[in-house]
Amino acid sequence: MKLIGKPDFHPAIIAALRNYSLTKFKDDCVAGIVVGIVALPLAIAFAIASGVSPTVGLITAVIGGFIVSVLGGNSVQIGGPTGAFIVIIFNIIQLYGLSGLAIATFMAGCILLLMGLFRMGTIIKFIPYPIVIGFTAGIALTIFSTQMPDFFGLTLCDKLPGDFLGKWGVYIRSFSTIDLPTLGVGFVSLAVIIFTPMISKRLPGALTAIVVVTLGVWLLKEFCGVEGIQTIGDRFGNLDNHLPHANTIGINMESINLLLPSAFTIAMLGAIESLLSATVADGRTGDRTNSNTELIGQGVANMVVPIFGGIPVTGAIARTMTNITNGGKTPVAGVIHSVVLLLVFLFAMPLINLVPMACLAAVLIMVSYNMSGWRTVVGMANNPKGDVSVLLITFLLTVIFDLTIAIEIGLLLAAVLFLRRATENTAIRVYGEQLDAADADMTKHEVLDLHPGVTVYEIDGPFFFGAATKFDEVVRHSMQEPPKVRIIRMRKVPFIDSTGIHNLQLLIESSHREGIRIVLSGVRENVHHDLEKAGIERLIPRDCICSHISRAVVVANHLADEANSINRL
Repeated sequence: MKLIGKPDFHPAIIAALRNYSLTKFKDDCVAGIVVGIVALPLAIAFAIASGVSPTVGLITAVIGGFIVSVLGGNSVQIGGPTGAFIVIIFNIIQLYGLSGLAIATFMAGCILLLMGLFRMGTIIKFIPYPIVIGFTAGIALTIFSTQMPDFFGLTLCDKLPGDFLGKWGVYIRSFSTIDLPTLGVGFVSLAVIIFTPMISKRLPGALTAIVVVTLGVWLLKEFCGVEGIQTIGDRFGNLDNHLPHANTIGINMESINLLLPSAFTIAMLGAIESLLSATVADGRTGDRTNSNTELIGQGVANMVVPIFGGIPVTGAIARTMTNITNGGKTPVAGVIHSVVLLLVFLFAMPLINLVPMACLAAVLIMVSYNMSGWRTVVGMANNPKGDVSVLLITFLLTVIFDLTIAIEIGLLLAAVLFLRRATENTAIRVYGEQLDAADADMTKHEVLDLHPGVTVYEIDGPFFFGAATKFDEVVRHSMQEPPKVRIIRMRKVPFIDSTGIHNLQLLIESSHREGIRIVLSGVRENVHHDLEKAGIERLIPRDCICSHISRAVVVANHLADEANSINRL
């Protein structure tokens, strides 16, 4: 993969503004306002669940969302903090603090930028589906488990550990400390979120729950003397609305070595989620995302956001779909969504202080439910066992250990599974007496007689390291008596790697030592070029490299007859 010519960087907003109109602006304005309203509670909830202040979530949504819309490759993509990052952000903060998170996010942005510049946007789409489902479901369960103290109002008996099983051990031991008013707030919030779409699909359930429940809790405190229901202001103090200043990010080799695995995880997760969101959006709008430009936009966003104290950014599927549903046509809708959040940040922060923590916990419980994709997980039970195994292992690693390990091992398992399947799909056929030389269009059949001492080995599929070993085993064990001539038919070999070339070279050399001649048949142009560069042609006479099997059989039969005549003498 290399950078060829100019970078593939064509922001969608440039093409959109060329033919922009007042009608499109009205549609974008309505969609942007609605998406901004929907994004408000999510940005706050994701920030708190990640272990940072709600203001950090808003600043991330404002800056990151603006940059993704202006520099991204999708017309309707909405960027911001998402639930997928909660687990990795929380773990990084616990281990390395906020400064470590800033460094890891900045490095992830650099990785995403390089991926876009090196045109890896299309490759990242080939991340196996079981891995995506596995770690998404794992993240959903982890997010759900982190909301138990706020939803039930638990007073924890021990310090909350970082691992999943340890958390639930503390929850069970603290179960007797449930605060009933807090639990009531949580259940009412869930009910509002669930039933609001039944009343009107245009009303965002999360925001409706926050407005209704916050008002109700405030009335209970003011007029009924109900205390003990914790709010954002109680947890974080009164939030200010001062715009953050730019800070330097102290990166050195020590921090790079320490945080590179976490940065890689953030980058991979951001790339997968943003391109998955863009693909879903393309299916609804009929547009086509420039994947490389999208990665560049995501990279720049993640490089800029930590300078202002923000957390990682990616494309958000729910907000993007909300944008489409409400008539968003161009990236201008995403810009307006950022402006709406900025106005909320500047003028409505005192109201955000009143939001109950149990209500935000209910919002995140619904987010985790929607993320889990449990129907998809159940539906994949009938898929091939290898895919199910990758899904389950990725899920368990995400839940029990962390996302970094899950993605790395999940990708490794998927690669091994792919190589195994590719090796199984490369067939090696052996012919010893007659050969049906079918043309590619299967309309002409020519049965070729093979003289005694001639064996044909046909390779059907890519000749890479797994298949090369398989071919070597077939050659060594297919015939009890060594042949005089081996025809290697390669018409169906689309490519050959260095291991395949090396094994072929060893076969030719060992065959020559045993007095066995080699004839190559039907070698494709690109494979022939690779063999020529490797010097294989120096080991085989030119007349033993044939373009068609008919000619190869004539040459092999002649060589076998000569060898048999010499043996009879």
